[in-house]
Amino acid sequence: MNIARLLPLACLLWAGLAHAQSKADCPTLPVDSGLAWDKLDSADFTFCKAIRDSDARQVFAVMIAEDSPFRPNRSNRAEQTVIDGHEAHWYRGELAGSPDMLVRETLIELDRDRVAHISFRAVTEEELAQAIRAVEGIRFDGARLSSN
Repeated sequence: MNIARLLPLACLLWAGLAHAQSKADCPTLPVDSGLAWDKLDSADFTFCKAIRDSDARQVFAVMIAEDSPFRPNRSNRAEQTVIDGHEAHWYRGELAGSPDMLVRETLIELDRDRVAHISFRAVTEEELAQAIRAVEGIRFDGARLSSN
C-alpha cells in the first residue's frame, strides 16, 4: 500500500481524535436518579441536559465551557448548595413572560480554565427542591473542581 495515500487519511483521523478529546464529558449522574443525559457538543462548549426517564422532561442543564455569559450577582443569592463536595450558591433568575417560574443558576469552576454553568426552572417549591437534590448528586469525574 502506498504511504503517500495513507498520510492524508492518518492526518484526518488524528485531527478528529484531537477534536474529540477536547470535548468535555457530562458529569456523572447518580445511578438511581432516573435521569439520562442529552448531550450537544460544539467547538466552544458541551451542553448537557438531564432528562427524566419517566416523562422525558428536562430537570436541569449543565454547560461546560472556558467561560460563561452568566455572571452571579450577590443580591440574587438564594439557596446554598454543595455540588461534588464544594459549596456554592444558587442565584435567582427571571424568565420573561413567566414571572412565577422559579429559575436557579450557579457557576462552578473546573480545572483547566473551564466552568460549569448549571441552571433549571421549576414551577413549584417541590420541583425546586427536587432539582437542587438532583444537581447535588452529580459528579465531575473528568475534572477537578476549583477550591474557589
